[in-house]
Amino acid sequence: MARAVSETHDEILIAASRRFAVTGYKGTSLQDIARAVGCSKATVLYHFANKEALLGKLMAPAITVLEALDARLAGQTGAAAQQVATEGFVDLAVRFRREIALLRGEFPDLLQQPAFAHIQQISERLVDAFAGHSDRPVARIAALVVLAGIAETCAEFIDIPDDELRPALLAVVRRAVEPVS
Repeated sequence: MARAVSETHDEILIAASRRFAVTGYKGTSLQDIARAVGCSKATVLYHFANKEALLGKLMAPAITVLEALDARLAGQTGAAAQQVATEGFVDLAVRFRREIALLRGEFPDLLQQPAFAHIQQISERLVDAFAGHSDRPVARIAALVVLAGIAETCAEFIDIPDDELRPALLAVVRRAVEPVS
């Protein structure tokens, strides 16, 4: 009996997620995904225009939350910006740590793709917010280290319960960033 179109669509997403996690985005071909699903590459291309579209679909929920955080940061300054950035990014990273793990080590290359190009500007605004909009190098360095560290930690500790990971990350961020007065 043939699979339903939506079932195949979902199976492709699951297989792509697993393959990207194991061999990376660049190391995974559409043929690898098709083989994992038990369908043809043409079937994968029926559901997704290309590998980039497939990754875009997998990352869409996380990107939507990141864009909402960016919107919340607009107009925030100083300590308020730090608090919104800290809590918002930690929550996002904990919630979407499996998606973050998919991108591990490939984030700079992915930012070159049109669907992800705006993420670089959002990341820069997050660093600025973590730094409390300070131009001091020590504040900006700490902000960048914290931002990258949160993502890396969430990708590494996928199986730690949210209610343990979130407070640990918040505590580290609060110790690492320079408080704004």
